[in-house]
Amino acid sequence: MINPLDQFKVTNIVSFDLGIIKFVFTNAAFTLVLSYIAVLLLSNVSTLRLSIIPGKSQVLAESFYNMLADLLCATAGSKAMRFLPLIMTLFIFIAANNVLGVVPFLFSTTSHFSVTFSLSILVFIIVLITGFVRNGWKYLNVLLPSGTPWFFAPLMFIIEFFAYMARPISLAVRLAANMIAGHVVIKVLASFVLLSGFFGFLPFMLLTILSAFEILIAILQAYIFTVLTCTYLSEAYNLH
Repeated sequence: MINPLDQFKVTNIVSFDLGIIKFVFTNAAFTLVLSYIAVLLLSNVSTLRLSIIPGKSQVLAESFYNMLADLLCATAGSKAMRFLPLIMTLFIFIAANNVLGVVPFLFSTTSHFSVTFSLSILVFIIVLITGFVRNGWKYLNVLLPSGTPWFFAPLMFIIEFFAYMARPISLAVRLAANMIAGHVVIKVLASFVLLSGFFGFLPFMLLTILSAFEILIAILQAYIFTVLTCTYLSEAYNLH
């Protein structure tokens, strides 16, 4: 049976060494470039002919924009709208790479902790800086829930500190783990299709349904990552 974990190996597609400079183009880099091209084409197509009476592609683009704008405004408030480009970039990048990872023979970049942690630590640093810029040292109040008795304050501060510092790790692990789990299940079912011979149509039907479901999960995980980012921004903007 095919090892379902082989799909997560980073392999070289093109590599050459010029002595001083060594160039390596991997399967992960190929998927990242492909996701960029796909997003660029979709955005250009959807905004190619802007008009007061929008067409289908323009309606789709405007609906997508309004969805994320409403999410950020409802979660963090109107003052946080300056972070809308960040929210849109995170959602588009994660959704594009999640969906491309479902396509056979393409690499799932968001199944690697290094990628998801890079995104989550970026969000963590931005939220941390925003919190201190807007609230000063009062931002440390997020580590001490209001109404905590004074004799519990030191213990609660330590607990909340470690919980706060664990945010980028939990955010990264949540996304990577969901992608890994879905791709492993799909790979196992694909192996059963190859080994079942004449009766392979049964697992193939299940594989088709599961692949469609995995695409929905891929988009949902991008949305969850975005929602959590908006929640953290809300905490920085609306300190209680």
